[in-house]
Amino acid sequence: MKKFNIRKVLDGLTAAAAASASSSSSSSQQPGQRPADSDIVESLCSEHFQLCKTVRHGFPYQPSAMAFDPVQKILAIGTQSGSLRLFGRPGVECYCQHDSFAGVIQLQFLINEGALVSALADDTLHLWNLRQKRPAILHSLKFNKERITFCHLPFQSKWLYVGTERGNVHIVNVESFTLSGYVIMWNKAIELSSKSHPGLIVHISDNPMDEGKLLIGFESGTLVLWDLKSKKGEYRYSYDEAIHSVAWHHEGKQFVCSHSDGSLTVWNVRSPIKPAQIITPHAKQPKDGKKPESCKPILKVEYRTCKSGDPFIIFSGGLSYDTVGRRPCLTVMHGKSTAVLEMDYPIVDFLTLCETPYASDFQDPFAVVVLLEKDLVVVDLGQNGYPIFENPYPLDIHESPVTCCEYFADCPVDLIPALYYVGAKQKRQGYSKKEWPINGGNWGLGTQSYPEIIITGHADGSLKFWDASAITLQVLYKMKTSKVFEKSRNKEEKPFTDIVDEDPYAIQIISWCPESRMLCVAGVSAHVIVYKFSKQEVTTEVIQMLEIRLHYEINDLESPETDQTPTVGISCQGSNSQTANSQSHPSTSSTSSDGLRDNVPCLKIRSTPLKQAAGYQAEVVIQLVWVNGEPPQQITSLAVNSSYGLLVFGNCNGIAMVDYIQKTILLNLGTIELYGSNDPYQRQPKSPRKARQASGGLCDINESSTVLDDHCKSPTSAKMSRKLSLPTELKPDLELGVESKNRAQGINHHLEKRQLKNHGWSMTSLYMHFTHVKDNSFSRSRSSSVTSIDKESREAITALHFSETYTRKADTCTSPCLWVGTTLGTVLVIVLNLPPGGEQRLTQPVIVSPSGTILRLKGAMLRMAFLDTTGSLIHPAHDPWKEPNIQEEKDEKDKCRKLRPVSVSPSSSQEISETQYAVICSEKQAKVISLPSQNCVYKHNITETSFVLRADIVGLNGSTCLACFCANGHIMTFSLPSLRPLLDVNYLPLTDMRIARTFCFTNNGQALYLVSPTEIQRITYSQGTCENLQEMLGELFTPVETPDAPNRGFFKGLFGGGAQSLDREELFGESVAGKASRSLAQHIPGTGGIEGVKGAASGVAGELARARIALDERGQKLSELEERTAAMLYSADNFSKHAHEMMLKCKDKKWYQF
Repeated sequence: MKKFNIRKVLDGLTAAAAASASSSSSSSQQPGQRPADSDIVESLCSEHFQLCKTVRHGFPYQPSAMAFDPVQKILAIGTQSGSLRLFGRPGVECYCQHDSFAGVIQLQFLINEGALVSALADDTLHLWNLRQKRPAILHSLKFNKERITFCHLPFQSKWLYVGTERGNVHIVNVESFTLSGYVIMWNKAIELSSKSHPGLIVHISDNPMDEGKLLIGFESGTLVLWDLKSKKGEYRYSYDEAIHSVAWHHEGKQFVCSHSDGSLTVWNVRSPIKPAQIITPHAKQPKDGKKPESCKPILKVEYRTCKSGDPFIIFSGGLSYDTVGRRPCLTVMHGKSTAVLEMDYPIVDFLTLCETPYASDFQDPFAVVVLLEKDLVVVDLGQNGYPIFENPYPLDIHESPVTCCEYFADCPVDLIPALYYVGAKQKRQGYSKKEWPINGGNWGLGTQSYPEIIITGHADGSLKFWDASAITLQVLYKMKTSKVFEKSRNKEEKPFTDIVDEDPYAIQIISWCPESRMLCVAGVSAHVIVYKFSKQEVTTEVIQMLEIRLHYEINDLESPETDQTPTVGISCQGSNSQTANSQSHPSTSSTSSDGLRDNVPCLKIRSTPLKQAAGYQAEVVIQLVWVNGEPPQQITSLAVNSSYGLLVFGNCNGIAMVDYIQKTILLNLGTIELYGSNDPYQRQPKSPRKARQASGGLCDINESSTVLDDHCKSPTSAKMSRKLSLPTELKPDLELGVESKNRAQGINHHLEKRQLKNHGWSMTSLYMHFTHVKDNSFSRSRSSSVTSIDKESREAITALHFSETYTRKADTCTSPCLWVGTTLGTVLVIVLNLPPGGEQRLTQPVIVSPSGTILRLKGAMLRMAFLDTTGSLIHPAHDPWKEPNIQEEKDEKDKCRKLRPVSVSPSSSQEISETQYAVICSEKQAKVISLPSQNCVYKHNITETSFVLRADIVGLNGSTCLACFCANGHIMTFSLPSLRPLLDVNYLPLTDMRIARTFCFTNNGQALYLVSPTEIQRITYSQGTCENLQEMLGELFTPVETPDAPNRGFFKGLFGGGAQSLDREELFGESVAGKASRSLAQHIPGTGGIEGVKGAASGVAGELARARIALDERGQKLSELEERTAAMLYSADNFSKHAHEMMLKCKDKKWYQF
């Protein structure tokens, strides 16, 4: 009989309504079991949770435009999806998003004004306010009749020139974001110089020496120098080839154009008939004086002058068409020298960084910022050879496609310095010695002091460790797992027994213990590598390798009721673990009697000595082998424990456990063999195994010498050579329409080659999720009327957890054990009998035996954890890290052994009268089990219509909670142990498999996922972090004095030389130009708050910035007033002195003496 608990009902009412509606939850308390909440006081409540994005790291995905503020020293990058990334000094970054998601075609800074204009592909202009920590849009202007192609905003001007596809130029007031009545129509601009339409506008700029003259470039090759005052074209220039860009000489007497045939034309302003010079830099010059051959288009050119020395002409493109396969290039022409800088990716845009923001002065360029499709490069123009600057931003996350990701908050404090120490030795040489030139903004006030580390696994088998503390990101250390394998000598030669067409070393799963620094990775070629951390370099003569033959097939499947929990002991015998196939050299290829590949690993281990640098060094390599022509299945779960010295992993065939200290295989079983005679599905093997290799099995403590009969594995029925690959995206419309039978067999299908390049989702998990999405309700019980999908699918191992806990109901003390979760929602417990430490641990075997405990949940198992009687998380046992390459004295070894936080043998375990709580979470529900009684004290159905993709038990505010991310986009948290809903936010629907593969929660309310192939999005679900986020973010805008305008000189001032100013207000204002047509463009007020750019922005940061500027200005005025007052006092004193002297002089004189 269930008891009614009114307090939990009230707690449930305070939770999110959506969570309450979607769950059938409430707590179910077992008879005779004391309520858990009477012992544990749960401190977390819904007020502690709030979801918000924090920062975005990585390279902007699909960049399309770039701009630079030379005074504030801020770089802006726009993308094809409408996002903006702003970069200042290292650690000062900002991400913004246009609501329309239209691509950014151009960006223009209001230099030193703290504002940015963005032009989008949907013909909308937006004004962004950068004077607040989270930039916002102040104004928007939507063009209705014409498409925007080019924008130009002169320095210190509030009038923006907008060129359109029709060839017209409109003028926008940036302060009010309204159109002026002044319009330059294309037909008036060209008049009779061309009989046809000149095409869209590709360039607008004003003469550096005369603001009243506007140079307009049309795509067809026509240019017009427009006189703004007289409203007519002064000069018209025409060339046969299409124009791509134009650049002025700073004196305003010449300009250079880049063309579609790879040529550059230099024009004198007053000589419009023909170019003064035509250059085709990369063309072969014919000897007979003919026209040079055409080259690829020069997409952009910049013309920069120097006070001392020759000018720079810098351009992208223009290479000869016969340079097939040559990488994209940036060409720097300086005097008589021409340097061609090859880039790794196509060039999107580039711009030069100059000493002055004034176009009418010598620019003296010192660097070139080159925006590539997948990188950002800054070239130093001041050093010979044009070296590049070392990029301090974390823009190389995607150097190889990310395939998996793990996030660790509140790590040991000595871990980041240790990783930095070994990573500093990997630094590349040859960078520019100058400081990074993009250094605007100020850092935020970081209130988070705990260390955070992100590990990314990549398609080429590499791993990167990142310092993610205080919302920053900096690479600490890189390692390559592929070094332990032989590589092909040439591209045509295929790797030995490779079953993956591309990226055979791609990382799928990472298991890391921060305390002991033990690292374990599983790769796509069914391989696992164990690493130890060392600060010393070693040379490994022979790499230790173990081969495991893990293969199993079942005959039929009959399901019991969902909540059935049989706990009868398993009668299963096993073989001696030492007989497993263990070797320290690569195996040779073998074939079975019918000619199928057999007992062959997927990758060939390196046969020559391996020099391993300081950092993570390979300890042992484990590979699954082919079985009778069938390749091994990919690994779906992985766990390592440094205190026990054990590694365990599983796939859709079964489970394997390895003692990495003794380099032996302890366990090698099909999933069904874990159940023994207690299998609730009543499955039977198809037939006896053929040529079965000796393998480890489950051993009873008292029967470790008996041998298991050869009846547990069957020969494969599939004789085709299957290749493993990975899916790229979750496409419901395409994938979910396939019949269930095809989807169940989809694990064995050959997927497209390209898919592995970008993703590493496990095949079994993907199949599992597809089947569950198809059956939305997931209301079917595990009865005899199961679906065909269940009959045809294999039961994969999806969750593994080492712990020291109660394994049976009758236990009075805890012991080391392994909890195993499967796709059918089963949890099995395996007892570990470990020998004592020291020399005995190196010689005596680890005994693995069944406990007989079986727990059941709906849906595939995802996560398991254990709580003590106070509700605190019980962390798995671990050894403290010690340098493995130093021979320690015996006393030191004994001391380290005593530091183990838990015992390693059941015989030495202390008796504990209190209970523990096991938290087990599947993709459908969560349960809290009281131990050792194994009663379910709390149960909560997380979702009925979707499934959980990621679940983590995390710490927050000194307490513990369960965090879940569902495929329908909901992020949910639940209290522990009562499983009260605390947060339910519809945040991010699952649009592609990248998110599912990389989403992870960690302690202190932090989470992240890969939002694009090149970017990591970090979020927080902590109310405290959300409140402090404003202070933690950096400031983009800082008050900086604008440099003085160039000095005109005495003679230029006397004879009217130098830059000519223009009263644009008089020309473009409403009083003279009139009003623009209302149908031409629509003004849309922004959400940025205060009107106008100088009015700063809404929010505390904007107000503080304004107050600071006002105080600075007031202080300057007060100091000026003080100086003037002092000068007046001094003048008054002098006047008084002179008056007194005059009085004394004239005092005794008569009137006639004056």
